[in-house]
Amino acid sequence: MARLSMLIDLTRCIGCDACTVACKQENGTPMDVFFARVLNVEAGRYPDVKRIYIPVLCNHCENPPCLKACPNKAIVKRQDGIVLIDQDRCRGTGACVSACPYGNIILQPSEDWYLNEDEAYEKDYVKPRLTSGVARKCTYCAHRVDEGLDPACVVACPTNARIFGDLDDEGGLLRQYIASEERETGRTPFKLLPEAGTEPSGQYLGTLAAQDVSTLGHAASPEVTEVSL
Repeated sequence: MARLSMLIDLTRCIGCDACTVACKQENGTPMDVFFARVLNVEAGRYPDVKRIYIPVLCNHCENPPCLKACPNKAIVKRQDGIVLIDQDRCRGTGACVSACPYGNIILQPSEDWYLNEDEAYEKDYVKPRLTSGVARKCTYCAHRVDEGLDPACVVACPTNARIFGDLDDEGGLLRQYIASEERETGRTPFKLLPEAGTEPSGQYLGTLAAQDVSTLGHAASPEVTEVSL
């Protein structure tokens, strides 16, 4: 069985939010609900400052605290590692929202949809998957993955900053990318908030130390040439 993971290369991310828009279009989320957010971070000290964009989404943890917290047992973890919220079982208690250390589960009681009832895509494809007053989050586009497709955010990324695949497939794109980056740039993947003990499947590659963050042409100080997140 596959062990699915998404790797995000922070050097490649340009903060264009194409992933955010693609996710919203694919999942038909309400206003102000985003499964694929991009954090805009300023790192370093003036005048040696650089802008870093950090895409965040559900990490589909190996040890998901949301699953344990749900009183209605509406959260399940598939054999391939994807964590899903059963929209029919969820009662909107918000326990999963409080349990997630990454803030990647949304509970919005009132819904303002971006849907036009007369359009076939929204009426026949999006609307049947939407339920009011329940918790929701990124699903790694499980409905696409089950058809052999990549998540919508991966397809939309213009710089290929998102690499999705099977961590157990040594010949797959994900494992090959990790190996080549370690060999060529010395970078190895890291995970957000490892101290939380969630064992997230989502992981990141940090920015390249070779990038010059100076805006004035002089050498950047050691503490800001590479940003550790």
